[in-house]
Amino acid sequence: MCFHLRSDSHVSDRAIFRRSAVADQLRLPFVPDVRGTFVAVAYISVSRTPRLGRPKESRLILFSEKGKKLESCKRNWYALQVWSRKEAYVSSHLQGLGYECFLPTYRVHRKWSDRIKEAERPLFPGYLFSRFDFHNRRGLVMTPGVIQIVGNGKTPLPVADQEIERLQIAATSEAPKQPWPYLAAGERVRVIYGSLKGLEGILIHFKGSHRVVLSVSLLQRSVAVEVDQAWIAATEPAKIRSTGNEFAEKAAGIPVSSY
Repeated sequence: MCFHLRSDSHVSDRAIFRRSAVADQLRLPFVPDVRGTFVAVAYISVSRTPRLGRPKESRLILFSEKGKKLESCKRNWYALQVWSRKEAYVSSHLQGLGYECFLPTYRVHRKWSDRIKEAERPLFPGYLFSRFDFHNRRGLVMTPGVIQIVGNGKTPLPVADQEIERLQIAATSEAPKQPWPYLAAGERVRVIYGSLKGLEGILIHFKGSHRVVLSVSLLQRSVAVEVDQAWIAATEPAKIRSTGNEFAEKAAGIPVSSY
C-alpha cells in the first residue's frame, strides 16, 4: 500500500499536510521519488479463511518488522559427520558452494621404509564444522560426502561459539596438538602468554609435560594442546584431579544422531 505525497504545483500545501498527517499516524517511512514525489510505503499481510475466503485478519508489516525477520535467520555452527578420510575433500566442496567451514588439523610424522613424511590429519576424524542457517540446509545435506548433521537423535544441535573459538585459536597456533579422549571436568586454566593467549581449557600432566585439553561437548571428544607451565593461570578451583594415564584409558563415546 502506497501513499503518494506530491510536492509540485498541482497539489496544495494543505492537501500535502493532510496526507502526510495520515502517513505519520501510521508511522510509515517516506521514500523520495525522482519526480519530487514522497511515497509512504507499507506491506499488507492478509490471511483468509479456507471456506469463506474472507479476510480473517489484516495487519501492516513495516520495514522495521521486516528487518527483524531477516535478523532471525541466524547462522550457527554445526558439526557434520562426513566420509572418513574425506574430510578435506568435503570441506573444500562445501566452501565452493558458499558455506563457511572449519576443519581443525594437526601434523603427524609417518615413517616409511626410506623416509619420514609429514602429513596433516583431522583432529576429529570423520567430522568437520560448518556455520549456516539451518532452514537453508538442503544444499548442504545433499552434498556428496555429508552423512548427517550431528545432534541428539533426530534433532540437530548447534555447537557453542565459545568452543569453536577455542578450537580456532588452537588450530592456528604452532603448538603441538593431538586428539584426546573426552574430558569434561578438572582444573580449568587460561593461557596468558604466547600464541595461545586467551585459550581456556582443562590442565593435565602427561609424560612430563603440561597440556590444555579443549572439549567439544556435542561430539564427546577433546583436543590436547601442549603448553609451557609458565604460560598458564588457574581460572577456578579444581573439581576432579586425574593423571594422564587415566585419561588415556577412558574411551570417548560418540552419540548416534541425524538431521
